[in-house]
Amino acid sequence: MFEGAVAYAMDEVPGVSVAIEPKPYEPAPNNIYRTTADGLLACRDIESRLKSEQNKYLLSEGYPLMGMQPEIGHIRMGYEDTPYAFCRAMRQGRLFHTHWNSQPLGNYDQDLNVGVVEWQQAEAAMYVLKMHGYREYYGIDINPERMPAEKAVEINCLALNIINDRINSLPHEEIIESYFDPENHRGDIELILAKAMK
Repeated sequence: MFEGAVAYAMDEVPGVSVAIEPKPYEPAPNNIYRTTADGLLACRDIESRLKSEQNKYLLSEGYPLMGMQPEIGHIRMGYEDTPYAFCRAMRQGRLFHTHWNSQPLGNYDQDLNVGVVEWQQAEAAMYVLKMHGYREYYGIDINPERMPAEKAVEINCLALNIINDRINSLPHEEIIESYFDPENHRGDIELILAKAMK
């Protein structure tokens, strides 16, 4: 029913792209689209129901109309790996937007500031986006309970800029060579990343 309703709404305003944000649970014990895989399947299923000639034409030309807006907190609630989840959506041309925060594995949806927990997940996720040539927005999805909203936005922008600068400073050619030729580069990626932490 949900997929049919979304398709109907999209046909009423053809040519408009729609993004969904999977979430494993909350407020219901199980949400309709829990994981990245569920979201990607839903995108295909909804597109297959579109009837507008304009929407059908856009799909035939290779333009996805249904996409994803993964949120780091929801990804980690579902015990998924953040960079992998982003990568799966990008490989299908369905990463329309990203929501940034941090979250311990499982637990309730906390919407913590970027990097407060699992800094490496955020850094690896941004690296994946850069390697894929992602040029869209980075949305901040936080719930600053113990600080002014303005301070939280400042902290999150700073964290994202620090991560961006660290990634830009990495020797990408060495990393790629080490990745594709591990036999001759045992431990090199770990060494590169360790040196970058100085």
